Amino acid sequence: MGKVLIKGGRIVTAVDDYIADILIENGTVEANGRQITVDNADVHDAAGMQFIPGGVDVHVHMETPMGNGVETCDDFESGTVSAAFGGTTTVIDFAQQFKGESPKQALDRRLAAAEPKCCIDYGFHVILTDVTPSALAELPDLINQEGVSSFKLYMAYPGVMMVDDADIYRTMRKVGNHGGMVNLHAENGIVIQALIEEALEAGNTSPKFHQLTRPQLMEGEATHRVIRIAELAEVPVYIVHLSAKEALDAVVEARDRGIHAFAETCPHYLFLDKSEYERPEFEAAKYVMTPPLRDHKCQHALWRGLQFDDLQIVATDHCPFCFNENAYGILKSKQYGKDNFNKIPNGAPGVELRLSLLYDGGVVAGKININRFVQLTATAPAKMFGLFPQKGTIAVGSDADIVLLDPNERHTLSASTHHSNVDYSLFEGREVQGKIKKVFLRGEMIVDGDSWLGRAGMGQYMSRSASGRVLVS
Repeated sequence: MGKVLIKGGRIVTAVDDYIADILIENGTVEANGRQITVDNADVHDAAGMQFIPGGVDVHVHMETPMGNGVETCDDFESGTVSAAFGGTTTVIDFAQQFKGESPKQALDRRLAAAEPKCCIDYGFHVILTDVTPSALAELPDLINQEGVSSFKLYMAYPGVMMVDDADIYRTMRKVGNHGGMVNLHAENGIVIQALIEEALEAGNTSPKFHQLTRPQLMEGEATHRVIRIAELAEVPVYIVHLSAKEALDAVVEARDRGIHAFAETCPHYLFLDKSEYERPEFEAAKYVMTPPLRDHKCQHALWRGLQFDDLQIVATDHCPFCFNENAYGILKSKQYGKDNFNKIPNGAPGVELRLSLLYDGGVVAGKININRFVQLTATAPAKMFGLFPQKGTIAVGSDADIVLLDPNERHTLSASTHHSNVDYSLFEGREVQGKIKKVFLRGEMIVDGDSWLGRAGMGQYMSRSASGRVLVS
């Protein structure tokens, strides 16, 4: 790869903010400084632009089977193209272990699917659903040899994904001494299942009952419980897609006692609320994700959590299904649950909009500063999941994953202009300030305005070091 020189931009990292040029060689940052001159370089003028590190989204679901033939509508190619246009250059997806399958088999299956398609760099968490002694025995090798240092467990979806508290404890104890961390979907699945059955028995089948049967209290209870289990196991714990104030209160209380409890939230919880479930007819199905959207009090609590580092990361939980049956069929569509809210494919799109939404609604709105924005979207995810300093910053020796952002340009979010396969946007018609203009992956420009210059298969698998360790040392 030849030399690339990006001149005159404002370099912003989690700790820095200055005007400089960046010289890229062999895919990494070779130097940054004032008035760099070099022969035979591909030169880009970035005057008036901000240089930020390529985003790291640690929670996405591309090409993911959900059971009963249902599958997300973005494959690894369309999903990572969408991520790139949104300024994200690294994602961590999931390798789900099915019953009777080993964790290593699950990882190998997902690696084979991702390698020819991914357009940006990628890694995997392993989802454990069958926590047997033989499965547990494989986990140290996954950490030490395969570079998978995070494992997801579900406290929800009984009979499908859910594992019990003893299995959560066993997994934590097995991975903790090897630099592994357990990520938890924290909801009380048993009680929620009873609420779902009550609603259906009463003839309540519309999408709004998805939200009504997954109360905030049950997210708070599960979060508190699993933090206590992690405290007993003496390992860090990470709560995914935290949405409820009650759950955040449990995290804050634990952190005040010195417990290494970490959590992420998502843009839809910061900018949308449960009023979306009052949309007419089946429209509310677009907002069926788990946990569901909450009330304004939760939004205020989440922003405060981001400001005071009780929430460390903003991820997307990108899990897209089309609203209409065309053109990918009923099994990739929300219409699958037309007559039963409990069958609506559960998830929403978001990987392309994370940086735009958080820049406009956070930085421009004065809720967070630009350094905190970079911390939440790039640096903290890279540190938390063993990718730093290769990813998550702009520094000599780091991968040249660089986003050029025009801080003043306004644009309107719409399904007609995004690059995901999904046929709707949670934020249709929302105008935001801050436009991503160019994206570089390891020094190669893959996005130039509205033009896609990348290619399927150019993404590299990221073998990760310890998770949950860098931020607690």
